[in-house]
Amino acid sequence: MPPVAVSLRTTVLCLLAWTGLAAGDRVYIHPFHLLVYSKSSCEQLEKPNAETPKEPTFTPVPIQAKTSPVDEKALRERLLLAADKLGEEDRMRAAKVGMLLNFMGFLRYKALSETWSRAGGAVLSPTTLFGTLASFYLGAQDTTAHRLQAFLGVPGEDQSCTSRLDGHKVLSALQTIQGLLVAPGGADDQARLLLSTVLGLFTAPGLQLKQPFVQGLLPFAPVTLPRSLDVSTDPGLAAEKINKFMQAVTGWKMNSPLAGVSPDSTLLFNAYVHFQGQMKGFSLLAGPQEFWVDNTTAVSVPMLSGTGTFQHWSGAESGLSMTRVPLGENAGLLLIQPRRASDLQKVEALTFQRDFLTWTKKLSPRYGSWATAQNLWDCSPWKVGGPGQEEA
Repeated sequence: MPPVAVSLRTTVLCLLAWTGLAAGDRVYIHPFHLLVYSKSSCEQLEKPNAETPKEPTFTPVPIQAKTSPVDEKALRERLLLAADKLGEEDRMRAAKVGMLLNFMGFLRYKALSETWSRAGGAVLSPTTLFGTLASFYLGAQDTTAHRLQAFLGVPGEDQSCTSRLDGHKVLSALQTIQGLLVAPGGADDQARLLLSTVLGLFTAPGLQLKQPFVQGLLPFAPVTLPRSLDVSTDPGLAAEKINKFMQAVTGWKMNSPLAGVSPDSTLLFNAYVHFQGQMKGFSLLAGPQEFWVDNTTAVSVPMLSGTGTFQHWSGAESGLSMTRVPLGENAGLLLIQPRRASDLQKVEALTFQRDFLTWTKKLSPRYGSWATAQNLWDCSPWKVGGPGQEEA
C-alpha cells in the first residue's frame, strides 16, 4: 500500500448519527420545538399539587451480587421494534439530535486534537458522549441545567418552561438513531449490525439513587446496572473490580481497562458501547501489512482488503478523497484521505465545518480496491464525567 498522509494522532469518530431524515418546515417554528417541553407539558408541571409524592429512591446492590449476562440479540430486537414504530415527528426529532451530536463530536475532536502529541490517539463516540451529557441533564437543576442545555446545543431563549430542554425526548431520539443504524435495508439484507449500550452506575456504599432518574436512562441504555462498592479505601482495587464485573456481564473485550479512579468519587457513570458490523466483500490479508503513518514512517498492522463498487468522491480543490464502505442501509464506514501530508491540517479543518455531512451527497459509484487497517475497530475508552469503554 503506498504511503498515505495519516497522522498517528488521528481520532476515530465512531457512530456518527444517521441524519438522512431532513424535512423542511413550511412555516417558521422554533428550531428546537421538538426537543423542548410543550405548552401542555409545562402546564402540567407548573400545576400546584400539595400532594405530590416524594420521588422514590433505592440503594444499589453490591457489585458482587449475581447479575444476568447482557443479551445483545434482545437489545438489537428492542432497537428494531422502536424503529418500526416511528412517526414523522420521531424522525424529525432524531434528525435534529443527530445534527447536534455530530457537531458536538467534531468540536470535542478538535479540542482534544490540540492537546495530543504526534503519537497520541483516541476513539470518540459522539452518540455516547451526547447521551451521557443528556443523562446528566436529567438530574441537573437551575444553573447547572441551563449550562448543560447550552452545551448540548439548545440555547434557552428565556427562563420559561417552554424553552427548557426535555431530556426524555433527547434520550428517546438517541434510541431512534440507534434503531435506524441497525435496521436492515430490506428482506434480503443479511447485515447483522449490533449496537449495544450498557451503563454502569457505581456508587459509594449506602448512597441512594432516584428511581425516576435511573428509569429515564433506559431509552439511551436499556441495560443500566446500578452497583455499590468502596472506592475510597483502594481506588485501584475498585477499578479492577469494576473491570472484571463489566467484562463478566457483557463478555466484551476491554482493550483499555478503567483506571485513574479518584478516592473521593461517590458516583461513577460509565458508558460502555459495543458496535459490530460486517463489510461485504472484505477479507483479512495474510499477515501484518505496512501502514504508512507519514511519508517516512510505517507500522505493521492487520489489514482488510476488498474489491467492489463503492461510493467515492475526490476533490482537487479540497485536497482529499472520500470513500464510503456500507455496513447497512443507514450505517457505513466513511474513509477520508488527504492527498499530501501537508494537507492533513487543511482536511481536519474542513471536517469541522457544519456542512461536512453534505459532502456525502457528492459521492458516486466507483469500482476499485480498498484496504483499511483492521485495528481501527479496536476502540479505546473515552471519558466524560466518568470513564467508559468503546469496542467495535
